[in-house]
Amino acid sequence: MALRGMVTVAAVRIIPGHTRASSRRTSRMSGFTVIAWLVAMLLVCTVAAAAPVAITIEGLDDTLKQAALANLSLQKYSDRELTRAQLERMFQQSETQISKALEPYGYYNVRIKSDLQEANGKYVARFTVTPGSPAIVQESKVVVQGDGLKRRSVQRAVERFKPSEGERLDHGQYEASKGAVESALFNSGYLKAKANKRRVEVSRAANSATIDLEWDSGPRFRFGKVRFSESQFDPDFLQRFIPWEPEEYYSPDQLLNFQQRLVDADYFASVSALPNVDESQDNKVPIDVVLTPAKRSVYTAGVFMSTDTGPGVRVGLDRRWVNRRGHKLTSEISFAQRLQEAASTYKIPMPGRHDRSFNFGATYRDEDTESTKSRTARFATNETRQWHKFTRTLGLQYIAGDFEVADETANSNVLFAEGTLSRKEANNLSFPRRGYSMAFTTRFAPESPATDTSFTQVTADGKWIRTVARRQRVLLRASVGGMWVDDFNALPPELRFFAGGDRSIRGFDYQALGTTNAAGKVIGGEFLAVASAEYEYYFMEKWGAAVFVDGGDAFRTGEFDPNIGAGIGARWRSPVGIVRVDIAAPVQSDLETGIRVHISLGPDL
Repeated sequence: MALRGMVTVAAVRIIPGHTRASSRRTSRMSGFTVIAWLVAMLLVCTVAAAAPVAITIEGLDDTLKQAALANLSLQKYSDRELTRAQLERMFQQSETQISKALEPYGYYNVRIKSDLQEANGKYVARFTVTPGSPAIVQESKVVVQGDGLKRRSVQRAVERFKPSEGERLDHGQYEASKGAVESALFNSGYLKAKANKRRVEVSRAANSATIDLEWDSGPRFRFGKVRFSESQFDPDFLQRFIPWEPEEYYSPDQLLNFQQRLVDADYFASVSALPNVDESQDNKVPIDVVLTPAKRSVYTAGVFMSTDTGPGVRVGLDRRWVNRRGHKLTSEISFAQRLQEAASTYKIPMPGRHDRSFNFGATYRDEDTESTKSRTARFATNETRQWHKFTRTLGLQYIAGDFEVADETANSNVLFAEGTLSRKEANNLSFPRRGYSMAFTTRFAPESPATDTSFTQVTADGKWIRTVARRQRVLLRASVGGMWVDDFNALPPELRFFAGGDRSIRGFDYQALGTTNAAGKVIGGEFLAVASAEYEYYFMEKWGAAVFVDGGDAFRTGEFDPNIGAGIGARWRSPVGIVRVDIAAPVQSDLETGIRVHISLGPDL
C-alpha cells in the first residue's frame, strides 16, 4: 500500500502546487514558455504510459472469483495500454470493488491483501482474498396476507423461498424467490398485490441476516370485457377466439393462449393483447387487443424437383380472408413432367374452445408414371378440429375418372368416408433436430349407386428424428396399410398401395413395387409395409452426407416379399428447404437391379 501513498503525495505536490505557484505569473509568461510547458507535459504523459496489466486472484472458488473479476475496473481495461496514473487510480479502487462483488453471496467481512508489481515492462496486480464466514439467515419471515395464500401456486412459492433459516444469505436466491412469489400472485389473478414489507437486515459483526417480507394479495381479478381495435372482421367473429369462459379468473396463460390463437389464424401481421389494470372495475380487468391486418392475398411461385414426378413449377394464391367472417381460399397449380395438378380449397373457420373448420375442396390430377396413368377429379368436404393434441379430420370424398394400370384401362367412381388423426411436433420445422410426426387414416366405402366397389382401408404413417451428436441426425420412418375390397380392379391408382421412389424404398423406381398381373406388370397391392433408417452427418452448417437402408413391399395376402435398397446421399439446407440427392441400389429383390439417383426437396416432417 506504500505505492498508494506515493501516488497521492505526488498528485498533491505536482498538480495542486504548480497551480498555486503560477497563478500570479500567468500574464507574464511568453507564448514560447507556454508551448514549452505543454510539450513537457506531453512528454511526461508519454513516458508514464503503462503496459496492459495481468490480474491474479487467490483464495476464492471459481464462482466468487468470476464475480470479483467482473466487478474490477482493472479487468475491463486489462488488455489496453493505460497511463501510470490511470493504472494506479484503478488499483486503489480494487479492494473496495472485490468486497462489493462478494456481498451478494453473503460475504461481508472480506479481507484483502493487494500488490502491484512491474517486471520486464509488464504489470501484475495480485489479490489474496480471505472471504471470511458468510452471513447466515437466522430468521426468515415470508408472509402473504389476504386471499392469495389460498392458491396452491402461491403456497408453493412461499414454502420454497430461499435462502431459508440456517442457510447462507445469497442475494441471487433471495431475488429469484421474491420474484417467484410475486409471479405466483400475478398469475393467479391478484393483479394489484403489493409488498407491505421488503427488508433484509445484515449484522456484519455477527455474520447473520434477517429476512422480513410481507405482501397483501388484494382482490382476485376476473377477465372483463375484451376490446378489439378496428379490424377487417365482425366483432362477433373475433369474440370466438376467446378461450376463457365468462367470469373466469384472470390467467396470463389463458391470455397468451388467446394471443397465440389470433396469430395462428394468419389474419394479422401483429397481435397485442394486454390487461388494462388501471381501468378495471368490480375486480374485472378489461383486455385491450390491438390488431394489425396482414396482407390479404399472398401469391407464390416456385420450382420443384423429384425423380418421382420429374422437374416442375408451382404457382399458388392464398386469400387469407374472403369476407368479414374470416373465410379462406387457397388455390394451387403444379405442372411437372409426369404430374399435372390443379387444386382449390375453400375454408370456413369456426374458432372456439375447440378450433375447427369446414373445408370444401376440388382437385384435378393428371398423372403418367411407368406403372399407371390416370386423369381423375376429386371432390372433398370435411370438418377439421383439434382433438386431444391431434388434428382430427372427418369427411367425404368422391373420385371419378379414367385410369390405366398395367395396360388395363378402366373408368371408376368411388364415394367414401374418411377419418384422419395426425400430430406433428418438432423443435424446428425447417430442420428438426428433435421431432416426430404420425398420421392414422381410415377410409370406408359402402355399396351404393355412386360407388363402383366397396372397400375398407386403414393406414398408419410415422417419422421420428433425433440428434445423436453434434451435427449428426438419425431419421426413422415407417408406413403400413391394409384394405378389404370387393373389386380391386375398380379402385383408382390413388387408393391402391405401391412402393418404391424418393419417399418410399430408394433404389427402385416410383411405384415399381407391388402385386403383378399375369403379364408381370405392377398393379398395386392390398397391403403395404415399408420402413427406413437413415443417418446424416453435417460436415458444414449447410452441407452433409447420409447413408440409409429402406425396405418393404406392396402386396396381396400371403405374397409379402420384402425388397431392400441401400445407398448414400448428399444434403443441402437450401433457403427453400432441404435438397436431397441420393444414390441407391437394390440389395435384395427379384426385380432387375441397377443404380438409381433420387432427388427430392421438402421438409423432413
